[in-house]
Amino acid sequence: MQLEVPPLAVSQLSDAAAVDLLHRLVALPSVSGREHDAVHYLVDVMQRLGFEAYVDQTGNAVGHIGQGRPEVVLLGHIDTVPGSVPVRIEDGKLYGRGAVDAKGPLAAFVAAAARCGAVASGGRVTVIGCVEEEAPSSRGAHGVLDAYRPDYCIVGEPSGTGAITVGYKGSLRARIHLSQPSGHSAHDRLTVAEQGSDLWQQLRRWSARINVGRERSWDQLIPALVGIRSGSDGLQDWCELELSIRLPEDIGPSAAAAWLRELVGEGSLEILGGVDAFRTSRSSPVARALIGGFKREGLVPRFIVKTGTSDMNLVGLAWGCPIITYGPGDASLDHTPDEHILLADYLRSIRVLEHTLTALLAASAV
Repeated sequence: MQLEVPPLAVSQLSDAAAVDLLHRLVALPSVSGREHDAVHYLVDVMQRLGFEAYVDQTGNAVGHIGQGRPEVVLLGHIDTVPGSVPVRIEDGKLYGRGAVDAKGPLAAFVAAAARCGAVASGGRVTVIGCVEEEAPSSRGAHGVLDAYRPDYCIVGEPSGTGAITVGYKGSLRARIHLSQPSGHSAHDRLTVAEQGSDLWQQLRRWSARINVGRERSWDQLIPALVGIRSGSDGLQDWCELELSIRLPEDIGPSAAAAWLRELVGEGSLEILGGVDAFRTSRSSPVARALIGGFKREGLVPRFIVKTGTSDMNLVGLAWGCPIITYGPGDASLDHTPDEHILLADYLRSIRVLEHTLTALLAASAV
């Protein structure tokens, strides 16, 4: 059954219209690699709100409003992880896959940028809804690295309405393949599946040694076994492990990959993706402008670092501009069957962002 949602009111972006925008966006499935419909919907909305909007060559939704410098890039992502969460509004909450991670922050970006209108061309605001953020490729973010050199950037991920994310751990995604000639299970040798299990335990012990004296999770190397499979074609037995390793600031993906290669030995190692950890300043112009928005809304600012990764890891290193991550939503609901966002928090975040954009553009005009 097709979800019916009221048409978006674009004559003025009221709170009701902002909720409609998010409701419709969440109602459009957009699992990584299949974001087409959601991207084209968002581009259409931005065009009707006065943006110069289009789908870029990578498949991202892009919208510009205002002109000249400074340029503020609001970088969100439009893709989601798999899993169908029935889309509905109940008790002031919008349920649906992506409501928190990260269509809520992305819709808030569009609404805030539309409302401020780049403050009568005191600069330009660019909203980007990246594809494949949830995939190891991070294809959407890679596609914009060379296209922009913004003066400021806000990345859209759920931090909570009154919190600013200033750091993300690095990561390495890898696939290990082990094989050996087939043989009877009664023979006195480890099966290839047992070898895979042993390798995983070796990796855990290796991580524990590295983490000695590292009390905070932010400083630790944290491995996760994402998947393990084994099988045989009658001639060769095989086992495949997929790993996700969260990295601290002092261990980059290349170093972690080198250690993995040594651990794997005669097996094969495929690197699926990797990114360095990234931490930004709490006192940058964009952070100060956001804090001003918090104060106007009666919020006490909090700063957090996360053990996951985001597109801030990529663009923060590449662009070198003042940058933070902000967005409404409870990150503990990411990827869960109960994913939902409080609409009051979503609307409040739009007001915070509207003030932030106005402050950044006005300060640069002085």
